[in-house]
This record gives sequence, C-alpha cells and structure tokens, in this order.
Amino acid sequence: MKKTAFKKALTGLAAGIGLAAALTAQAAEPFKVGFVYVGPIGDHGWSYQHDQGRKAVEAYYGDKVETTYVENVPEGADAERVIRNLAKSGNDLIFTTSFGFMNPTLKVAKQFPKVTFEHATGYKQAKNMGTYVSNTYEGRYVAGFVAAKMTKSNKIGYIASFPIPEVIRDINAVQLALNKYNPEAELKIVWVNTWFDPGKEADAANAMMDQGVDVILQHTDSPAAMQAADRRGAYAVGQASDMSSFGPKAHLMSVVDNWDPYYIKRVQEVMDGTWKSTDHWGGMAEDEIVIPGFSENVPDDVALEAQALIDGIKAGTLHPFAGPIKNQAGELIVAEGDVLPHGEIAGMSWYVEGVEGDIPK
Repeated sequence: MKKTAFKKALTGLAAGIGLAAALTAQAAEPFKVGFVYVGPIGDHGWSYQHDQGRKAVEAYYGDKVETTYVENVPEGADAERVIRNLAKSGNDLIFTTSFGFMNPTLKVAKQFPKVTFEHATGYKQAKNMGTYVSNTYEGRYVAGFVAAKMTKSNKIGYIASFPIPEVIRDINAVQLALNKYNPEAELKIVWVNTWFDPGKEADAANAMMDQGVDVILQHTDSPAAMQAADRRGAYAVGQASDMSSFGPKAHLMSVVDNWDPYYIKRVQEVMDGTWKSTDHWGGMAEDEIVIPGFSENVPDDVALEAQALIDGIKAGTLHPFAGPIKNQAGELIVAEGDVLPHGEIAGMSWYVEGVEGDIPK
C-alpha cells in the first residue's frame, strides 16, 4: 500500500512539474504582431516608414514581441487572403496599412473576433478593429508655404496617387498655402493611379517640368520625382520619409510619417487588455508628422517662417483648414474664425478655390 501510494505521489509530482513547465513555456511565448504593406519596404516612402515603425516595436519590446510582415500586397482579394493567413498564423494584432485594405480587414476581423486589427487611413471600425491616420495635411501646408516662396516660375507640380479623401485634403492644404503666400502660383496636378511606380512617377515629374514646373510635391512613394528634379535643376519635397539623399540639389524638405509612437502604444494596450477601437488622428503635436529640418537650398528667412508655421500647428494656434475657405466654385465653405469640422476633413471630396481641373471619378 505504501509503495503504491509512493508511486502515485511521484506520478502526481511529475504531472505537476510537467504542467508548470507547460505553463512557463506558454507564458514565454512572444506576443505576435503582423503588418500588411501595399508596396515594397524598399520604396523609401509609405511602406518603408511603416516598416520602420515595425522595427521600432521590435527594438522597444525585444523578445516579448515577435513581428512579421507581408509586402507588395495588392488592394482587393489578395489582401483578404493575406490578412486571413496572418490571423490564422496566431498573430494577436494585425496592422493593415493602405486605404484599399479597409473592407478586407473588416471582413477578416468579423471572422476572428479574438484578434485585434488596426487599419490605416480608413473609416470603418468594429469592436476588434480600429482605424488610424496621420495628419499629413499639416506637413503639406508647410510644404505649400515653402513651395510658394521657392518657385520662380509660379508653377508648382503635384503627383497624386488615387482620388481618396487623404490625397484630396493634402492637395487642398497645399493650395490654401499657395493662396495665402503666393496667389500668383499655379498648382498642376498629375494623377498616376498608383502608390508606387518609379517609372510613372518620373514620367509625371518630367512632364510637369517640361511645362515649366520648378517645385514638385508628391503623394506617391518612390524617390523617383526627387531624382528627376535633381537631374533637371528643379526643387522637390520628400514624401513619407526623409528623401534628402536622393536629390541633394533638389530637396527642400520632407514630410515624414513617424509611426513609432503609435505602434508601440497600441501594442502595449493590446498586451495589457486596455485596447479599445478608436479612430486615431495624429499629427505634428503627437510627433507623428515630422519635418526634420530644411535643406541648405531653403533661405534662412524662409526656413524660420516655415518653422513658425510648424510651431503654430503644434500649439494649436494654426490650423491649415481655418476659414475663410471657399470651394472651387467660389462658395464660402468655412467662415473666418471657424475651422472645417473633423468629419468633413476626413471625408473631403471637393477642391478648394484655386485648384484647377476635376477630381477623377
């Protein structure tokens, strides 16, 4: 009897040790975060900056967090497949980083209620899906000011990707700065219908320079426009990341998306169980839109005035969409002393006064 009892005790002890070891191994498993990118991480623009945010998460959390990413994902059915595979692979949190990923993300989120999803630049949320976007229009307004001061031909070029609210409001922010600081300047827009295509972007830049454009802005992701401007003696503004190294003679400034603080914060919230679905907008005040200085091509007085605009935006004393603002037809949309409501900025589908041409359908 004593021998049998001893064997049972040993068996129970072994089972307890095994259970403890299993629990320890389970506790040691890293928190898994997936990222989906519309372009290559080497685009030196939008996807590149999101991947810098992913790397910041890894650096901050060390072996507590494991990240993975999928690049060059087309918007549509392929995106849904990729997002679903990341959910099936055990990712606890998934960031999808392009407007066209919105509906696929929402569909997969409903199928995986225990996984948390975050979608960049969209407007649809769910209990386990939030949205986030950066106030790029703040940086564009400053870029519009610098372009207004630096142009000699009074012809500013803008390479636009797709006619979604994010792109339209950024075009409008540039035009509002031109209206205020150089009413003689004309904004020429070329729609390329791509986020990343260096060939198309370079062709658009060259076509505009052929028409006399001497400052180029862009809402596409490669440095091709900066390089084209550098070759031909024009100026350019970098998009999403610091593009100064791609065109030192052309570079005026870059509007940089800094995703590091947001990604680190949201990962922590999911890990802590405090995450809630929100529609996050972050700009200069949150250090999520950054202008890392002005190049030597920008005169000191222009740089100082541009910095004053940045300081005003950060302090909340300056808003790019403060009235008076008229639409393209000359109708007053925002009265003096008022600011365009956030919801209308988020869904912007109209041009401000001064922009020529129609928004593509």
